Amino acid sequence: MPKVAQVEPITTARALRGPFDYNCPDGVEVGSVLGVRFGKRELIAVVTALKDSSEHELLDPIEVFAASLPADLVALAPWIADQYCSTPARAFSLMLPPKGVRERSALFASAARQPQPSDRLTDNQRALLSTLPRLAGSELSALRRLEGRGFVTLEAQAQRRAPLHAEVGPKAGAEGPDLTAEQVEAVAALLAADPGEQILLHGVTGSGKTEVYLRVAAEVLKRNRSVLILVPEIALTPQIISRFIARFGETVAVIHSKLTAGERYDEWMRLRSGEAQICIGARSAVFAPLSNIGLIVVDEEHDSSYKNDSDPRYDARHVAARRAEDHGAVLVAGSATPRAESWQRLRRLTLPTRVDRMALPEVEIVDMRGSSASLHASTYQALVDSKKSIVLLNRRGWSNYLSCSSCGHAWECPSCDVTLVLHRASGTISCHHCGHRERVPERCPQCGSISIARHGTGTERLETELPGRVFRLDGDSGDAGAVLSEFEQADVGILLGTQVVAKGHDFPDVELGVVVDADQTLRFPDFRAEERTFSLVTQLAGRSGRGEARGRVIVQTFTPDAPALVLAAQHDAPAFLAGELDRREALRYPPFSTLIRIVCSSAVGGAAQESASALQQQLPGSLGPAPLFRLRGRERSQLVIKADDRAAAVAAVNLAVAKNAKLRGQKSVSISVDVEPQ
Repeated sequence: MPKVAQVEPITTARALRGPFDYNCPDGVEVGSVLGVRFGKRELIAVVTALKDSSEHELLDPIEVFAASLPADLVALAPWIADQYCSTPARAFSLMLPPKGVRERSALFASAARQPQPSDRLTDNQRALLSTLPRLAGSELSALRRLEGRGFVTLEAQAQRRAPLHAEVGPKAGAEGPDLTAEQVEAVAALLAADPGEQILLHGVTGSGKTEVYLRVAAEVLKRNRSVLILVPEIALTPQIISRFIARFGETVAVIHSKLTAGERYDEWMRLRSGEAQICIGARSAVFAPLSNIGLIVVDEEHDSSYKNDSDPRYDARHVAARRAEDHGAVLVAGSATPRAESWQRLRRLTLPTRVDRMALPEVEIVDMRGSSASLHASTYQALVDSKKSIVLLNRRGWSNYLSCSSCGHAWECPSCDVTLVLHRASGTISCHHCGHRERVPERCPQCGSISIARHGTGTERLETELPGRVFRLDGDSGDAGAVLSEFEQADVGILLGTQVVAKGHDFPDVELGVVVDADQTLRFPDFRAEERTFSLVTQLAGRSGRGEARGRVIVQTFTPDAPALVLAAQHDAPAFLAGELDRREALRYPPFSTLIRIVCSSAVGGAAQESASALQQQLPGSLGPAPLFRLRGRERSQLVIKADDRAAAVAAVNLAVAKNAKLRGQKSVSISVDVEPQ
């Protein structure tokens, strides 16, 4: 038996890299999770290798946890660190079940060992014995004392903390609908695909991509292999969960951030043990501890929420491709509006029509030039005439910002170089970056004027201008699932919100979709702006006309000739993507290059720019440094690298960042690296 366990302690320190040697308890293997003493701290650690001896004097682990990582995830962590300029420890932290969670169980007391209660018992202990059949785990410490005195015997029994949605819907075995000819072809092609192959399933909205996933998953399970289904935001796509549970029952586990720590732990352990063989989850579920994966689905693969926004800044789509390669699984990327990268790189299967054979919604572009109103008169009338509608305005709050009409003073965040957004319902102006809030001002602090102008319109203000009952869905409206459920059950109404209203919802009675200020995403300083605008309009169009009548979509814009809008109105993704790829190739943007963004930040004046300048000297050809707006009280400066060779560029950045961190005076500077920023 090996005597030494090499472990990677879970710490955020970049300079601290394992492995470190510890004595190896019996039963410990690669992937085991240990509690170890590390200097003056106690840390969680993952066993990455075993060996027979060590040249060091070793400590024993403090604890061996029941949860362990499968070998393929252990191998994946250093790959993530290399791909995303991070550390193995930070990668491992993404893979473990919730921190501090042990096997929690319901405890039941057996019959008392002594039939007659002793006079030595306190009144509370006698009462406790008399209520044994009704006891809950909260009395555990008192029961332990009784057990120590021989009055009761305690034994543990596992009780699954099932997520609420796992109990909803029909039992396993529900029948699926008849497939269209296109769906039959897609299922056959996916089942015949080579191990590790990646395929783009391009299907118009309502074409039945989910049913294709279900049919392929059923065949994969028959081959004794597991299935991983990734969705952008699980709280906004309850239909896919209910359909998988209806078809496959208890073999489905669900993992996402809205679950309690105990629920996540239990679902994680069900997957690790093989009790559950299908995992459905958002971005982090790409690290689900499944064995022998045969199918990985990335649904709505165009969605930017698959990119993690903290270190390591991994892209779940990229990690899913690596896991598919490791397991010899087929990866299916599904979307009605695929990314240019996927369109250029992957073999395509197409679902060109809706399963009900209904025509796609008619899209009308409304020219708003010369108008100052939020809604065109024809748009307002269309909303009046429709029973149920969805309205998208990708800006929350009441007004974008406030300014003094007398002197021009604008109210800005004291910690970030951005204006404060008016939220009238709460009587505050707030920063959407750091959360700073102030009361709505009554007069200008510069000149004392009470003439304060409000600029722009957000969802909160638009809500008051819409006809009929409005269901608002944005970052200020509370529980998204509850809002969607209320809208679904209503006979009439308008679902108003930011871009979340365009994500994967299936409401058969929605007749009308409206995009207010479609130019907003086009104005972003981002080479993906056109792609995102096309996707947003097309996806919203897909929410309407899923019932008996053909849907209708109105797009309000100040640039009615913009190609992204014109082609979205024509539902012509191939034409849009062809033009987009030509443009990107000419400008050397992805997929024809790799972008890496480095951001230096510091609370010390000038330190961020100095650090970025030092990095630029080590990275010839990098663009910058360029100052960014101050965020949470920290000055920021960034570099961008555009490279043909991804591996070489990532290696150079890793080396430069490590060298920079050792320079004197750099302790006040934080460096963030984002490979393929979104």
